[in-house]
Amino acid sequence: MNITGLAELRAKAHEALRLRANERPVDGYEYHALVCGGTGCVSSGCKSVKSALVDEIRKQGLEAKVRVIETGCLGPCNLGPMITVYPDGIFYEKVTAGDVESVVTEHLREGRPVNRLLHRCPDTGRVLARLPEIPFFNRQKRIVLRNCGIIDPLSIEEYIGRDGYTALARVLNGMTREQVVEEIKKSGLRGRGGAGFPTGLKWQFTLQAEDEPKYVVCNGDEGDPGAFMDRSVLEGDPHSVLEGMAIGGYAVGASKGYAYIRAEYPLAIKNFGAAIKSAREMGLLGTDILDSGFSFDVEIRVGAGAFVCGEETALLHSIAGKRGEPRPRPPFPAQCGLFDKPTVINNVETWANIAPIILRGGDWYAGIGTEKSKGTKVFALAGKIVNTGLVEVPLGTTLREVVYDIGGGMKNGKSLKAIQSGGPSGGAIPAEYIDTPIDYEALAALDSIMGSGGMIVLDEDSCMVDVARFFMDFVQDESCGKCTPCRIGTRRMLEILTRLTQGRATKEDVELLIELANVVKKTALCGLGQTAGNPVLSTTRHYRHEYDRHAVEKQCPTGVCPMRIGPAQAKK
Repeated sequence: MNITGLAELRAKAHEALRLRANERPVDGYEYHALVCGGTGCVSSGCKSVKSALVDEIRKQGLEAKVRVIETGCLGPCNLGPMITVYPDGIFYEKVTAGDVESVVTEHLREGRPVNRLLHRCPDTGRVLARLPEIPFFNRQKRIVLRNCGIIDPLSIEEYIGRDGYTALARVLNGMTREQVVEEIKKSGLRGRGGAGFPTGLKWQFTLQAEDEPKYVVCNGDEGDPGAFMDRSVLEGDPHSVLEGMAIGGYAVGASKGYAYIRAEYPLAIKNFGAAIKSAREMGLLGTDILDSGFSFDVEIRVGAGAFVCGEETALLHSIAGKRGEPRPRPPFPAQCGLFDKPTVINNVETWANIAPIILRGGDWYAGIGTEKSKGTKVFALAGKIVNTGLVEVPLGTTLREVVYDIGGGMKNGKSLKAIQSGGPSGGAIPAEYIDTPIDYEALAALDSIMGSGGMIVLDEDSCMVDVARFFMDFVQDESCGKCTPCRIGTRRMLEILTRLTQGRATKEDVELLIELANVVKKTALCGLGQTAGNPVLSTTRHYRHEYDRHAVEKQCPTGVCPMRIGPAQAKK
């Protein structure tokens, strides 16, 4: 396919999608019924709902009137299974297979939405029937998630109908490599994997590297507890990642890319693999893409689920068939990466940002966010909050807006105690900082990090010593063991935290715990080890009184920790 063919296909596919933009139907159908098929909704029974919907439509003879589409994650995981009916965008939540007959009979046949399945405002009980009316959706700005829950992720035509691969065509039809890199630099996009390094600068270093061949790598090894942003993008909009990688390949002079996806994400692997296949068949991957002379292809490498393989040098070792262990830097991957060749490595969310930046310009993207943190960020909301799931907001949005306006506030009338951001590498932000704008620098000032975007909300019943013990247990278990500070330091910290929760520790143990966390932070080999002590450092800074209650008074203020142990445990 050439650029003209792509434009013709886009125009045709766009017409078929007009129904989902609340415009008149042009594809012969009167309704499109979208069933959320992300992993969260799969676990809540969306497959049986979709099957029942297809059967009931056939039973009532409505096949020519209604088209059923399984989409990726729409966002609010606590409301699944969900059905959205277009052209009006009527949103049904917590649908069961038993509800389907009513939806088909009353709505799709008679044109009357089923009132009992519509969303209700938790505060007022007012019915909010359409997606744009619901605060969870209308307070977001969706760039990365622009297609998730809107298109069929297995249809390349639907992606093209939403301007997919138009950015790649633009790049190949008149932009130099340097111009592409400059556009990404102008956008101010920083890596969404955790470190926040400027993406354009990373691309420039790889472009300037003289060694060949060069590689492009997508880090899909999302391992933070509570994080599932990358999984949802790979499941719901795989072509957006693929297009970003192809643009990156052109910009730095690479003809080969690898997507490293953890084995626990079977649906993401399946959908991304299908996207690669369909892109190859259409000439959007492979040799001489769009008759431009540029060749680029992508392969999937399935990770075994080791947390350390989220660290870029460990990930590159794993792709090369070696043990997934980090190495000292420099040299950085831009000079010496995969197979010791220059390599650009970005995570899924970063790659999904690339095509919109090329289409709308770096200045447009830089106009969103704060002075040093541009664009939007996807967060995985979890914990003791009313609305859990994926949200995408401009950087600079306050924690209060995310927790209360979008997340719906605390469950069961409890009060907010803390927000754990950044997973095991991050820290607990106390409730009094709820009006802090979310950006890289503001979170760092509170001893936390953006990380990949995990955001766990804790209420008044949470024990901060137990929270630190949970994350230390995870980090200690996932340490690759290559460097002594991380291997032994995390083990000793976990032992102290365990003794604290069992009423066997002293005040001196708390001091030793803090000392150990600082030593590991300064001496560990890689970023994961260097941040392993963050949960300890942030909780001892903000909640030292809880540690003292455990150590001195042998009491857990919230009653979470048992503070008593059996004889067998006491011998350890």
